[in-house]
Amino acid sequence: MPVMKGILKLGKVAGISIEVHWTFSLLLIWVVFMELRQEGDLQSALFIVVLVLLLFLCVVLHELGHAFTAKLFHISTKKITLLPIGGVASLEKIPEKPQQELLVSVAGPLVNLLIAFVLYLFLPIQYYMGLDAENLVALLESPGLETLLFYLWIANIMLVVFNLVPAFPMDGGRVLRALLAMFLGRLKATEIASVIGRAIAVMFLILGLFYNPFLVLIALFIYVGAYSENQLVKQSVKLEGYHVKDAMLTKITTFSPEHSLEEVIETIIAGTEKDFIVIENRQVIGILFNRDIIKNSKKIGVKVGTVMKTAFKSLDATGDLKKLLPLIVSDKQRFFPVVSADKSFVGAIDMTNLSEFLLLKANLISK
Repeated sequence: MPVMKGILKLGKVAGISIEVHWTFSLLLIWVVFMELRQEGDLQSALFIVVLVLLLFLCVVLHELGHAFTAKLFHISTKKITLLPIGGVASLEKIPEKPQQELLVSVAGPLVNLLIAFVLYLFLPIQYYMGLDAENLVALLESPGLETLLFYLWIANIMLVVFNLVPAFPMDGGRVLRALLAMFLGRLKATEIASVIGRAIAVMFLILGLFYNPFLVLIALFIYVGAYSENQLVKQSVKLEGYHVKDAMLTKITTFSPEHSLEEVIETIIAGTEKDFIVIENRQVIGILFNRDIIKNSKKIGVKVGTVMKTAFKSLDATGDLKKLLPLIVSDKQRFFPVVSADKSFVGAIDMTNLSEFLLLKANLISK
Protein backbone atom coordinates (compact mmCIF):
# COMPACT_ATOMS: atom_id res chain seq x y z
CA MET A 1 0.00 0.00 0.00
CA PRO A 2 1.80 3.15 -1.19
CA VAL A 3 2.06 6.19 1.06
CA MET A 4 2.28 9.66 -0.51
CA LYS A 5 2.50 12.94 1.40
CA GLY A 6 0.58 11.70 4.42
CA ILE A 7 -1.93 9.75 2.32
CA LEU A 8 -2.21 5.96 2.54
CA LYS A 9 -3.69 4.45 -0.62
CA LEU A 10 -5.69 1.35 0.26
CA GLY A 11 -6.62 0.39 -3.29
CA LYS A 12 -9.28 1.05 -5.90
CA VAL A 13 -12.97 0.24 -6.24
CA ALA A 14 -14.38 0.57 -9.76
CA GLY A 15 -11.49 2.86 -10.65
CA ILE A 16 -11.99 5.06 -7.57
CA SER A 17 -8.93 5.37 -5.33
CA ILE A 18 -9.64 4.76 -1.63
CA GLU A 19 -7.26 6.82 0.51
CA VAL A 20 -6.74 7.43 4.22
CA HIS A 21 -5.35 10.74 5.49
CA TRP A 22 -2.59 10.42 8.09
CA THR A 23 -4.73 12.20 10.69
CA PHE A 24 -7.01 9.15 10.73
CA SER A 25 -4.31 7.37 12.76
CA LEU A 26 -4.67 10.09 15.41
CA LEU A 27 -8.33 9.12 15.80
CA LEU A 28 -7.41 5.48 16.43
CA ILE A 29 -4.74 6.50 18.96
CA TRP A 30 -7.21 8.83 20.68
CA VAL A 31 -10.00 6.22 21.03
CA VAL A 32 -7.55 3.64 22.40
CA PHE A 33 -6.12 6.20 24.84
CA MET A 34 -9.59 7.22 26.05
CA GLU A 35 -10.65 3.60 26.50
CA LEU A 36 -7.54 2.69 28.52
CA ARG A 37 -7.85 5.92 30.51
CA GLN A 38 -11.35 4.88 31.57
CA GLU A 39 -9.93 1.69 33.08
CA GLY A 40 -10.61 -0.37 29.98
CA ASP A 41 -8.39 -3.35 29.14
CA LEU A 42 -6.65 -4.34 25.92
CA GLN A 43 -9.68 -6.37 24.81
CA SER A 44 -12.05 -3.41 25.12
CA ALA A 45 -9.55 -1.13 23.37
CA LEU A 46 -9.32 -3.62 20.48
CA PHE A 47 -13.12 -3.74 20.39
CA ILE A 48 -13.25 0.06 19.97
CA VAL A 49 -10.63 0.00 17.20
CA VAL A 50 -12.57 -2.68 15.27
CA LEU A 51 -15.77 -0.67 15.72
CA VAL A 52 -14.13 2.50 14.37
CA LEU A 53 -12.71 0.61 11.37
CA LEU A 54 -16.11 -0.95 10.59
CA LEU A 55 -17.75 2.45 10.96
CA PHE A 56 -15.36 3.93 8.43
CA LEU A 57 -16.03 1.01 6.11
CA CYS A 58 -19.66 2.15 6.26
CA VAL A 59 -18.47 5.68 5.47
CA VAL A 60 -16.62 4.38 2.39
CA LEU A 61 -19.80 2.59 1.26
CA HIS A 62 -21.70 5.84 1.87
CA GLU A 63 -19.30 7.75 -0.39
CA LEU A 64 -19.40 5.00 -3.01
CA GLY A 65 -23.17 5.46 -3.04
CA HIS A 66 -22.62 9.08 -4.08
CA ALA A 67 -19.94 8.09 -6.61
CA PHE A 68 -21.91 5.32 -8.33
CA THR A 69 -25.03 7.48 -8.56
CA ALA A 70 -22.99 10.36 -10.00
CA LYS A 71 -21.58 7.94 -12.57
CA LEU A 72 -25.12 7.43 -13.89
CA PHE A 73 -25.00 11.09 -14.91
CA HIS A 74 -21.51 10.75 -16.47
CA ILE A 75 -19.76 12.38 -13.50
CA SER A 76 -16.58 10.57 -12.49
CA THR A 77 -15.07 10.30 -9.01
CA LYS A 78 -11.30 10.40 -8.71
CA LYS A 79 -10.93 9.31 -5.10
CA ILE A 80 -12.52 8.86 -1.69
CA THR A 81 -10.49 10.19 1.24
CA LEU A 82 -11.08 9.11 4.83
CA LEU A 83 -10.58 11.79 7.48
CA PRO A 84 -11.20 11.69 11.25
CA ILE A 85 -14.48 13.59 10.71
CA GLY A 86 -15.70 11.32 7.90
CA GLY A 87 -15.21 10.70 4.20
CA VAL A 88 -14.96 12.94 1.14
CA ALA A 89 -15.76 11.75 -2.38
CA SER A 90 -13.90 13.88 -4.93
CA LEU A 91 -16.55 14.13 -7.62
CA GLU A 92 -15.49 15.70 -10.91
CA LYS A 93 -18.31 18.18 -10.39
CA ILE A 94 -21.61 18.57 -8.53
CA PRO A 95 -24.55 18.04 -10.92
CA GLU A 96 -26.36 21.30 -11.63
CA LYS A 97 -29.72 19.77 -12.53
CA PRO A 98 -31.77 19.69 -9.30
CA GLN A 99 -33.13 16.18 -9.88
CA GLN A 100 -29.63 14.80 -10.44
CA GLU A 101 -28.17 16.58 -7.41
CA LEU A 102 -31.04 15.28 -5.29
CA LEU A 103 -30.41 11.66 -6.33
CA VAL A 104 -26.63 11.91 -5.87
CA SER A 105 -27.05 13.56 -2.45
CA VAL A 106 -29.54 11.06 -1.01
CA ALA A 107 -27.62 8.04 -2.35
CA GLY A 108 -25.07 8.15 0.49
CA PRO A 109 -27.56 8.23 3.40
CA LEU A 110 -29.64 5.55 1.64
CA VAL A 111 -26.62 3.23 1.75
CA ASN A 112 -26.37 3.73 5.53
CA LEU A 113 -30.12 3.19 5.83
CA LEU A 114 -29.76 -0.09 3.92
CA ILE A 115 -26.89 -1.21 6.18
CA ALA A 116 -28.99 -0.36 9.26
CA PHE A 117 -31.94 -2.32 7.82
CA VAL A 118 -29.79 -5.42 7.17
CA LEU A 119 -28.38 -5.24 10.71
CA TYR A 120 -31.93 -4.83 12.04
CA LEU A 121 -32.89 -8.15 10.44
CA PHE A 122 -30.11 -9.98 12.29
CA LEU A 123 -30.28 -8.23 15.66
CA PRO A 124 -32.95 -8.32 18.39
CA ILE A 125 -33.31 -4.53 18.27
CA GLN A 126 -36.75 -4.52 19.89
CA TYR A 127 -35.36 -6.57 22.78
CA TYR A 128 -32.52 -4.05 23.25
CA MET A 129 -34.93 -1.14 23.15
CA GLY A 130 -37.08 -2.81 25.79
CA LEU A 131 -34.25 -3.09 28.32
CA ASP A 132 -34.06 -0.72 31.24
CA ALA A 133 -31.13 1.69 31.39
CA GLU A 134 -29.03 -0.45 33.75
CA ASN A 135 -29.28 -3.62 31.66
CA LEU A 136 -28.76 -1.74 28.40
CA VAL A 137 -25.57 -0.14 29.73
CA ALA A 138 -24.36 -3.55 30.94
CA LEU A 139 -25.00 -4.97 27.47
CA LEU A 140 -23.16 -2.15 25.73
CA GLU A 141 -20.17 -2.53 28.05
CA SER A 142 -19.71 -6.22 27.25
CA PRO A 143 -17.51 -6.65 24.13
CA GLY A 144 -18.86 -9.22 21.69
CA LEU A 145 -20.01 -9.66 18.11
CA GLU A 146 -23.65 -8.86 18.87
CA THR A 147 -22.71 -5.73 20.81
CA LEU A 148 -20.39 -4.68 17.99
CA LEU A 149 -23.18 -5.00 15.41
CA PHE A 150 -25.61 -3.16 17.68
CA TYR A 151 -23.18 -0.24 17.96
CA LEU A 152 -22.77 -0.35 14.18
CA TRP A 153 -26.56 -0.21 13.75
CA ILE A 154 -26.76 2.86 16.00
CA ALA A 155 -23.83 4.48 14.17
CA ASN A 156 -25.45 4.05 10.75
CA ILE A 157 -28.70 5.56 12.00
CA MET A 158 -26.70 8.50 13.38
CA LEU A 159 -24.85 8.87 10.06
CA VAL A 160 -28.18 9.16 8.25
CA VAL A 161 -29.49 11.77 10.70
CA PHE A 162 -26.25 13.78 10.80
CA ASN A 163 -25.74 13.78 7.03
CA LEU A 164 -29.30 14.97 6.42
CA VAL A 165 -28.86 18.09 8.57
CA PRO A 166 -29.83 20.79 6.01
CA ALA A 167 -26.44 22.51 5.92
CA PHE A 168 -23.57 22.55 3.42
CA PRO A 169 -21.31 20.73 2.88
CA MET A 170 -23.35 17.80 4.21
CA ASP A 171 -25.79 15.84 2.09
CA GLY A 172 -28.77 17.53 3.73
CA GLY A 173 -27.60 20.93 2.49
CA ARG A 174 -27.41 19.66 -1.07
CA VAL A 175 -30.81 17.97 -0.75
CA LEU A 176 -32.29 21.25 0.47
CA ARG A 177 -30.63 23.18 -2.37
CA ALA A 178 -31.86 20.67 -4.97
CA LEU A 179 -35.45 20.87 -3.71
CA LEU A 180 -35.41 24.68 -3.61
CA ALA A 181 -33.74 24.88 -7.03
CA MET A 182 -36.70 23.10 -8.61
CA PHE A 183 -38.76 26.22 -7.89
CA LEU A 184 -36.32 29.11 -7.30
CA GLY A 185 -33.31 28.42 -9.52
CA ARG A 186 -29.83 27.28 -8.43
CA LEU A 187 -28.45 30.68 -7.34
CA LYS A 188 -31.36 31.65 -5.07
CA ALA A 189 -31.63 28.10 -3.74
CA THR A 190 -27.93 28.12 -2.83
CA GLU A 191 -28.24 31.49 -1.06
CA ILE A 192 -31.14 30.24 1.08
CA ALA A 193 -29.47 26.90 1.85
CA SER A 194 -26.25 28.73 2.74
CA VAL A 195 -28.03 31.07 5.17
CA ILE A 196 -29.79 28.12 6.83
CA GLY A 197 -26.49 26.23 7.03
CA ARG A 198 -24.69 29.14 8.68
CA ALA A 199 -27.55 29.57 11.15
CA ILE A 200 -27.24 25.89 12.09
CA ALA A 201 -23.47 26.38 12.45
CA VAL A 202 -24.03 29.22 14.93
CA MET A 203 -26.44 27.02 16.88
CA PHE A 204 -23.86 24.21 17.00
CA LEU A 205 -21.22 26.72 18.11
CA ILE A 206 -23.35 27.87 21.05
CA LEU A 207 -24.14 24.29 22.07
CA GLY A 208 -20.48 23.37 21.71
CA LEU A 209 -19.30 26.17 23.97
CA PHE A 210 -21.59 24.97 26.76
CA TYR A 211 -21.79 21.20 26.28
CA ASN A 212 -19.40 19.56 23.80
CA PRO A 213 -16.26 21.19 22.31
CA PHE A 214 -16.44 18.80 19.33
CA LEU A 215 -19.56 20.67 18.18
CA VAL A 216 -17.41 23.80 17.80
CA LEU A 217 -15.32 21.97 15.20
CA ILE A 218 -18.47 20.82 13.40
CA ALA A 219 -19.83 24.38 13.52
CA LEU A 220 -16.67 25.70 11.85
CA PHE A 221 -16.83 22.93 9.25
CA ILE A 222 -20.45 23.75 8.40
CA TYR A 223 -20.02 27.54 8.39
CA VAL A 224 -17.00 27.47 6.06
CA GLY A 225 -18.67 24.88 3.83
CA ALA A 226 -21.90 26.88 3.52
CA TYR A 227 -20.06 30.12 2.80
CA SER A 228 -17.71 28.51 0.25
CA GLU A 229 -20.54 26.80 -1.64
CA ASN A 230 -22.45 30.08 -1.90
CA GLN A 231 -19.37 31.91 -3.20
CA LEU A 232 -18.61 29.18 -5.74
CA VAL A 233 -22.13 29.26 -7.19
CA LYS A 234 -22.10 33.08 -7.34
CA GLN A 235 -18.81 32.96 -9.24
CA SER A 236 -20.20 30.30 -11.59
CA VAL A 237 -23.16 32.52 -12.47
CA LYS A 238 -20.83 35.45 -13.26
CA LEU A 239 -18.79 33.21 -15.57
CA GLU A 240 -21.82 32.18 -17.62
CA GLY A 241 -20.98 32.45 -21.33
CA TYR A 242 -17.23 32.94 -20.89
CA HIS A 243 -14.49 30.66 -22.17
CA VAL A 244 -11.04 29.92 -20.78
CA LYS A 245 -9.44 32.15 -23.44
CA ASP A 246 -11.39 35.15 -22.09
CA ALA A 247 -9.65 34.99 -18.71
CA MET A 248 -6.29 33.38 -19.45
CA LEU A 249 -2.89 34.99 -19.02
CA THR A 250 -1.16 35.68 -22.34
CA LYS A 251 1.75 37.94 -21.35
CA ILE A 252 3.77 35.35 -19.48
CA THR A 253 7.30 34.01 -19.57
CA THR A 254 7.90 30.51 -20.89
CA PHE A 255 11.03 28.38 -20.87
CA SER A 256 12.44 25.50 -22.85
CA PRO A 257 13.78 22.39 -21.11
CA GLU A 258 17.33 23.52 -21.97
CA HIS A 259 17.10 26.80 -20.07
CA SER A 260 19.02 26.93 -16.80
CA LEU A 261 17.32 27.25 -13.44
CA GLU A 262 19.43 30.37 -12.81
CA GLU A 263 17.58 32.12 -15.66
CA VAL A 264 14.25 31.16 -14.12
CA ILE A 265 15.30 32.51 -10.72
CA GLU A 266 16.38 35.81 -12.31
CA THR A 267 12.94 36.08 -13.93
CA ILE A 268 11.22 35.51 -10.58
CA ILE A 269 13.32 38.18 -8.89
CA ALA A 270 12.72 40.70 -11.70
CA GLY A 271 8.94 40.23 -11.89
CA THR A 272 5.87 38.79 -10.20
CA GLU A 273 5.61 35.38 -11.90
CA LYS A 274 6.17 32.31 -9.76
CA ASP A 275 5.15 29.32 -11.90
CA PHE A 276 6.14 28.78 -15.53
CA ILE A 277 5.13 26.77 -18.57
CA VAL A 278 7.82 24.75 -20.35
CA ILE A 279 7.32 24.49 -24.11
CA GLU A 280 9.05 22.87 -27.05
CA ASN A 281 7.94 23.39 -30.66
CA ARG A 282 4.90 25.32 -29.34
CA GLN A 283 3.79 22.24 -27.38
CA VAL A 284 3.51 22.21 -23.58
CA ILE A 285 5.86 19.55 -22.22
CA GLY A 286 5.96 20.52 -18.55
CA ILE A 287 5.23 22.95 -15.72
CA LEU A 288 7.84 24.55 -13.51
CA PHE A 289 6.28 25.09 -10.09
CA ASN A 290 7.65 27.60 -7.60
CA ARG A 291 8.07 24.97 -4.89
CA ASP A 292 10.32 22.88 -7.19
CA ILE A 293 12.34 25.95 -8.18
CA ILE A 294 12.99 26.77 -4.51
CA LYS A 295 13.84 23.15 -3.70
CA ASN A 296 16.52 23.07 -6.43
CA SER A 297 17.68 26.71 -6.18
CA LYS A 298 20.99 25.88 -4.46
CA LYS A 299 22.05 23.41 -7.13
CA ILE A 300 24.43 24.62 -9.84
CA GLY A 301 23.93 23.98 -13.56
CA VAL A 302 20.45 22.52 -13.24
CA LYS A 303 18.35 22.49 -16.41
CA VAL A 304 14.63 23.27 -16.43
CA GLY A 305 13.94 19.88 -18.03
CA THR A 306 15.19 18.04 -14.94
CA VAL A 307 13.02 20.04 -12.52
CA MET A 308 9.73 20.48 -14.41
CA LYS A 309 6.68 18.32 -13.78
CA THR A 310 5.64 16.29 -16.80
CA ALA A 311 2.36 14.99 -15.36
CA PHE A 312 -0.13 17.85 -15.59
CA LYS A 313 -3.55 18.91 -16.85
CA SER A 314 -4.07 21.37 -19.70
CA LEU A 315 -7.23 23.35 -20.42
CA ASP A 316 -8.79 23.91 -23.83
CA ALA A 317 -8.91 27.61 -24.75
CA THR A 318 -12.52 27.19 -25.90
CA GLY A 319 -13.56 25.35 -22.73
CA ASP A 320 -16.55 26.60 -20.72
CA LEU A 321 -15.06 28.67 -17.89
CA LYS A 322 -18.09 28.08 -15.69
CA LYS A 323 -17.75 24.29 -15.92
CA LEU A 324 -14.00 24.43 -15.32
CA LEU A 325 -14.25 26.69 -12.25
CA PRO A 326 -14.48 23.81 -9.70
CA LEU A 327 -11.36 22.22 -11.23
CA ILE A 328 -9.36 25.46 -11.16
CA VAL A 329 -10.44 26.15 -7.56
CA SER A 330 -9.87 22.70 -6.07
CA ASP A 331 -7.22 20.88 -8.12
CA LYS A 332 -3.78 20.65 -6.49
CA GLN A 333 -2.12 21.73 -9.75
CA ARG A 334 -3.51 25.30 -9.38
CA PHE A 335 -1.63 26.57 -12.48
CA PHE A 336 -2.87 25.35 -15.86
CA PRO A 337 -1.47 25.67 -19.38
CA VAL A 338 -4.10 26.65 -21.95
CA VAL A 339 -3.88 25.07 -25.40
CA SER A 340 -5.62 25.50 -28.76
CA ALA A 341 -7.38 22.81 -30.79
CA ASP A 342 -4.04 21.57 -32.20
CA LYS A 343 -2.57 21.43 -28.65
CA SER A 344 -0.37 24.49 -29.23
CA PHE A 345 0.35 26.65 -26.19
CA VAL A 346 -1.70 29.88 -26.09
CA GLY A 347 -1.69 30.94 -22.43
CA ALA A 348 -2.15 29.93 -18.80
CA ILE A 349 -4.70 30.36 -16.05
CA ASP A 350 -4.70 30.13 -12.26
CA MET A 351 -7.00 31.12 -9.42
CA THR A 352 -5.31 34.51 -8.98
CA ASN A 353 -5.99 35.79 -12.48
CA LEU A 354 -9.41 34.12 -12.51
CA SER A 355 -10.26 36.07 -9.34
CA GLU A 356 -9.09 39.27 -11.03
CA PHE A 357 -11.25 38.46 -14.04
CA LEU A 358 -14.27 37.94 -11.78
CA LEU A 359 -13.59 41.15 -9.88
CA LEU A 360 -12.80 43.43 -12.79
CA LYS A 361 -14.53 42.15 -15.90
CA ALA A 362 -17.27 39.63 -15.15
CA ASN A 363 -18.33 41.63 -12.09
CA LEU A 364 -18.53 44.86 -14.10
CA ILE A 365 -20.53 43.35 -16.95
CA SER A 366 -22.97 41.60 -14.60
CA LYS A 367 -24.00 44.94 -13.04
